[in-house]
Amino acid sequence: MNTKKITTYFSEYFQIFIGIVLTSLGLNAFLLPNGFLDGGVTGIALLVRTQVDINLSYLLLIFSIPFLILGYFTVSKQIVIRSIISILGLAIFIHFENFQTLTNDKLLISIFGGLLVGSGIGIAIRNGSVLDGSEILGIYLNDKFGISIGKVVLFFNIILFSITAFAVSVEVALYSILTYIIAAKVTDTVIEGFEDFIGVTIVSKKHSIIKKAILEELGVGLTIYKGSSGYGYNGQIEDFDIIHSIVNRIDIKKMYGIIKVIDTDAFIVEFDVNSVKGGVLRHYIDKKKNKELRINKSSKNTTN
Repeated sequence: MNTKKITTYFSEYFQIFIGIVLTSLGLNAFLLPNGFLDGGVTGIALLVRTQVDINLSYLLLIFSIPFLILGYFTVSKQIVIRSIISILGLAIFIHFENFQTLTNDKLLISIFGGLLVGSGIGIAIRNGSVLDGSEILGIYLNDKFGISIGKVVLFFNIILFSITAFAVSVEVALYSILTYIIAAKVTDTVIEGFEDFIGVTIVSKKHSIIKKAILEELGVGLTIYKGSSGYGYNGQIEDFDIIHSIVNRIDIKKMYGIIKVIDTDAFIVEFDVNSVKGGVLRHYIDKKKNKELRINKSSKNTTN
């Protein structure tokens, strides 16, 4: 194994460790002392913990076993191995951690408990591990019946919180739902990234001018596809470039403005981008170079 792979593995497992610490902190310092629940397998363990005097770490391990067995036949073996290590680590941290309750305010408990748990789960998932088995169930049912993972997890938690309302109290169930919503949103944010990128595809007869304008004004990376248009088998066929780019949501209005000035009939397709790796994402032409480029261009036009 080369140095690069060793560094990658170390980085991934270190981040999983951080995820375990954050999740256990959210459980031990906020949710567990106040009887609040999260969703998924962790929520089941917390719910059972309110009814029987068994350590939460043991319950978490017991309820995770069926999902890990299911994961063995559903997802890659590497994910299962990492998940086993992660869940064991979480159980150990929950067992030995001794955080004092930081607040008695129920709203703060829901918010910060969900924030910490969601952050921990998100970091673990980003590094190829699962701290909650309900995601594995979602993957299995998605492959088997085509049901979306989100719907499976949502249905799973509706049942869990309904039982909570009946077995514990409606108030605890409502605060637990709030905790779950916050945790789910934070998990998605951590997985997808904090920066919000937009994908843009531009089709225009004035593609060459638009390409230069986007490079000069925004300085973002472009991918060019060769395209053609026509009016049937015997009709006129015209070749042109299709422009594809990824921009920050802040810059999208500026890009529209640039295109509108050049070609009001340009066909533009905009779509959300959840994850971007590699390539040129930010301004690879800095403001100084942009300025020099525009000055050189105007001086040439003046000379001509």
